[in-house]
Amino acid sequence: MFQQPLDPLAGVRVLDLSRYLPGPWLTRVLRDLGAEVIKVEPPGGDGLRYLPPHRDGMGTAFAALNAGKRSVVVDLKKAEGQALLLELVGEADVLVESFRPGKLASLGLDPEVLIEAHSRLIVCSVSGYGQHSLRAGHDLDYVARAGVLGLFGPKDRPPVVPGVQIADMSGALHAAIGILGALMEREKTGRGRWLDVSLTRSAVPFAIMALAGQVAGRGEGMLTGGAPGNRVYVTADGQHMAFAALEVPFFQAFCTRVERNDLAHFSPWDPVLGPSLEALFAEKTRAEWVALLEGLDVCCEPLVTTEAALADPEVAAVHDHRGGFRVLRSHVGGAPAPAAGPPPKLGEHSVEVARELAPNSVEAALAAGALS
Repeated sequence: MFQQPLDPLAGVRVLDLSRYLPGPWLTRVLRDLGAEVIKVEPPGGDGLRYLPPHRDGMGTAFAALNAGKRSVVVDLKKAEGQALLLELVGEADVLVESFRPGKLASLGLDPEVLIEAHSRLIVCSVSGYGQHSLRAGHDLDYVARAGVLGLFGPKDRPPVVPGVQIADMSGALHAAIGILGALMEREKTGRGRWLDVSLTRSAVPFAIMALAGQVAGRGEGMLTGGAPGNRVYVTADGQHMAFAALEVPFFQAFCTRVERNDLAHFSPWDPVLGPSLEALFAEKTRAEWVALLEGLDVCCEPLVTTEAALADPEVAAVHDHRGGFRVLRSHVGGAPAPAAGPPPKLGEHSVEVARELAPNSVEAALAAGALS
């Protein structure tokens, strides 16, 4: 269906000063849309390089987020390093950074000054609470402040810690949307802009149904576990099935298939159904439930591992192997841009990139040890 690669950002150069998860995933998305991404790292490298598990001396999480990028090590604490980066900025379309607010300016790289000097530059700052706040935080803090964490889990227990980084990943995607919009705007105006992306604000839309009055408190509403027709049930072998037959036709079709017409006259959100459905799902193994419901429209699916999801042809997640690492490709509705190389070794492209894009600063930076 989608044979032609989707690479609208071919020719766009991105300088990525970010680390860990949100910024690097953001620039991975841009890379999968065809952009050239140059990862600017401090002398010690992105800390994610060292997070286990490792493969051939590199953290697998770092590899997953940074495949296809080029790595340049610049010491921004040295004047020669700042001069080198300033020259690189002059050759870039987009600068992504995730320092604490004000840090970039303290290094002599104030975003507003950069844009004033390079009018077409787009700077995207990604932080926990936006450029107005110096608060430290991590994903769990952001979803708590966003009004999202309180919707997870049963009503009589503390909220459940999500198994994925909601704000980090949502923030990355919101930032990518902002950058794409700024690139389109630049085509009309000829000018870039400074984008201030808050991970916390990026998480708020996950609570949009609650804000619209469609979700009650944790474990009480139709979409938060209060409705028996929208819950996770334990099977006979200790596995789980996700049952989301919220509409009456789906629920009645389920009751017919399992020969429980005595339940069919209830609505799927009637609390009285809970014990009956718990007992019913406990009668069969997960595999038996999958086989029994095969081909039936009832909105009931098995909980599987991420490994199983990658192997599922209907999920059709695109991933490949680069440099011995398995790398998930961005899902953008079309074939991603051609894969480009393995994850970079620390400083693998420092001299190459500096000589190519910052010829006036490279020798001084090398002599001062600001480029390595």
